[in-house]
This record gives sequence, C-alpha cells and structure tokens, in this order.
Amino acid sequence: MSTPLVVILGRPNVGKSTLFNRLTKSNQAIVDDLSGVTRDRLYGDVEWNGKAFRVMDTGGYVPDSEDLFETAIREQVQIALEEADVILFVTDGRAGVLPVDDDIAQMLRSSAKLSYVLVNKSDNEQQAFNKNDFYTLGLEHVIDISALSGRNVGDLLDDMVANMDFPEDNFEEDERLKLAIIGRPNVGKSSLTNALIGVERSIVTDIPGTTRDSLNSILKYYGEEIVLIDTAGLRKRTKVQENIEFYSNVRTFRSIAECDVAIIMLDAQYGLEKQDQKIIDEAVRRRKGIILAVNKWDLIKKETNTAKEFEDKIRNKLGAIGYLPVIFVSALTKQRIYKIIDLAKSIKNERLQKIPTSVLNDTLLPLIEKTPPPATTRGREIKIKYITQVGEKYPIFLIFANDINQIPDTYRRFLEGLIRKHFGFFGVPMTVSLKDKNPEDEY
Repeated sequence: MSTPLVVILGRPNVGKSTLFNRLTKSNQAIVDDLSGVTRDRLYGDVEWNGKAFRVMDTGGYVPDSEDLFETAIREQVQIALEEADVILFVTDGRAGVLPVDDDIAQMLRSSAKLSYVLVNKSDNEQQAFNKNDFYTLGLEHVIDISALSGRNVGDLLDDMVANMDFPEDNFEEDERLKLAIIGRPNVGKSSLTNALIGVERSIVTDIPGTTRDSLNSILKYYGEEIVLIDTAGLRKRTKVQENIEFYSNVRTFRSIAECDVAIIMLDAQYGLEKQDQKIIDEAVRRRKGIILAVNKWDLIKKETNTAKEFEDKIRNKLGAIGYLPVIFVSALTKQRIYKIIDLAKSIKNERLQKIPTSVLNDTLLPLIEKTPPPATTRGREIKIKYITQVGEKYPIFLIFANDINQIPDTYRRFLEGLIRKHFGFFGVPMTVSLKDKNPEDEY
C-alpha cells in the first residue's frame, strides 16, 4: 500500500491555497484575493499524529472562455476522483452554495472516495452557522473551518487520519529495484516502457493494485525482478490544456515518491527545458536516484550536435547537480535502453553504500585541512572536527565543526564535491548537514 494522497479542489478563490499552506506548514502557494492566482500545481507532505500523507493543491484555474469554466472544474474533479485517496472539497461559507458547488458535490456523491466538504472562511462561531446550508450537498462529512486562522483544521486532520488507510508500520519491505519513468508529455515514456517490457529476455506480469494504486509491471531482467512504476499518460483526453499538465503532475509526483530511481526522460529535439528542471528538482528534493535519459536521439543529426556537446549544454543548466548521469537512447530503435537498467541497478547500490567513519575521516580531514573554511567575520578559525555518515534510505553526512553558521553554502558544496570525488554516489542526491558541536559531547 502506498502513502495516501489527498487532493484539495473547489472553485476559484475559496481558500484552497491557504489550506494547502497550513497543512504543509509552508508558503509554497501564492495567496491573493484575485481569483485564479494559482497556476502551478503544488504538492507537499503532511504529518499528523505520527501518520504521513501527501497533499496536492489543484489551484483555481479560470479558463479564458466562460464556456470552459465548468469543463475545467469538472475535469479536475474527475482527475481527483481517479487519483486521490481523500478529497477536500473547499467551499466559501460566506458566499453560500453556488451551482458549481452542486455540480462538484454530485460527482463526489457518485464516488466511493472519502470526501470532506470544508466550509471555509468560518472564522468564528457565528459564521460557523453557515455550515448548515452545505448539508444540502448530500455529503456525509461537512466541517466548518478557517484555513487562515487554523480554526477546526486540527479536528479535520484527526477525522481524516482516523478514516484513512496507511501502510502498516511492520510490513515487509519490497527489496526489488523500483523504477519510475517520468517526464513531460509526449517525451516517449510509454514507448520506453513498452520497449523494456517487450523484449524476449523479459517476462512481464501486470499487478493490479487497489483502486487507489497504479498498475505496475514486473520486468524480469536476467533473473532479477524489477518493478516499473506506472507512469502512463492520460487515460482520458481532457479539453482544458492546463488539466492535462495537472494530471501529469499528479502521476509524476506519486511515481517519484514510490521509486528508488527516477528515469527522467528528455526530448533530444528540445533539450533540458523548464518543466524538466521542475521534475528533476522534485526528485532531488526527495533524494531519489536519478538518470537523465535523452530520448529520440536517433532523430538528431550527429554531425551538427554530438552527444558530448549536448551533454555539456545539459550540465551547464544543471549547475550544482551535475553529478547526474546522462544517457542517450531511442525508445523507438531500442538504442541503449538496456544500459538504463544496468545504470539504475548501479545507482541503487550507490544510494545504499555506507562509508565507514574511520575511512571518511582519514580520507577527508587531511584534504579539508589543506583547504579549510574561510575564517569568521571576527577572524576566528573554523575547524571541521569529525565526519560521519547516517541515513538508511539515502546518504546523509554529518559534519561537526565550530561556528557552522559562518560556513558559506559554497564551502558546503565543496565538501559534497570532496565526498563524491573519493566515494562516488554518482546519480545520488545526498544531504550534507553541519553540526555545531563535537560528537563526543553526545556521550
């Protein structure tokens, strides 16, 4: 069972982004009185009473055409019903029940998904009486809240957690390599998946999960079972272009969260674009193994754009995350697609490798002494005393030093570069954390 996904939906300007910010304890979503401010689809993590789930804000997109308004909202609800475990239907208690609210409620009533009607902008007990009007929507869970002040949001979370299904804490962990093939629409994700599972040396079985889970496939590669997480595109074509991107974001978000290694596909005809960078940033944020697979390489004239030139352009855009491997493939001709699997297996091992503390200190401390951190503004010497690796799922390095607040980010990146130079971790995001005390003080 995967981590539950909660989707926030509703018509524009009812407070969805404010609720998202409160649940995720962030200010990712732009909040404004102007209707339809949210353009990018936002997602984050929530933990409540020891239970974790993911939340996505659908935003308040308003199409230019009035004829498309109802279509846009309806499509967002349909996508949420297909992908979410729980739906938070946000309404405006001050405006009352509007026809579009009735339409959304009708769709939710026909679904078995757990849904909550949140009567927002109920800032006090007097305004809470507006909740009574929303029982006419015919949904079981109606709660008056104020996303701005947090009124009754804790009660909402208590009820949600009590009614949601979570992965069991003591379940046996699946040790198989889990790959997610992700990327922008039309980059060739399905073609690569089909090429991988269609080869003679592969045995493929479809594993249907619950109604909330994607359909994964098992690729048997030289006797080893590898899980390909479903990243299929739209099952139904939508009429509103932005909803297509929303659907793609939902799938991408869930796939990155569940995988060991994310195979992020780029289109050789366009290179690394802004949307690709957003996907890469999310995979890095979640500390997943990453491979950049440049697809449709067979369409590029090699005499005008060599692989090295193309890779150099990508690495210039990647900047500090230039440790990601780049591989040039063609899902159509099956060029180098098997190397993706071999590289993913190697990256999984890199994520799990543990460097003994003695080896870390013996190797890195002499190098750090030759290039120490710059002195503090008062001229005090900063000395790095000790390095150790922690973390079970991905590499975390704790570096103990004095006056860590005076150590610039550039030096932190220098330390990460030293670790990578001597111990690898190719294709693996890591955390380098500075601690302002001697580890011996802990004992």
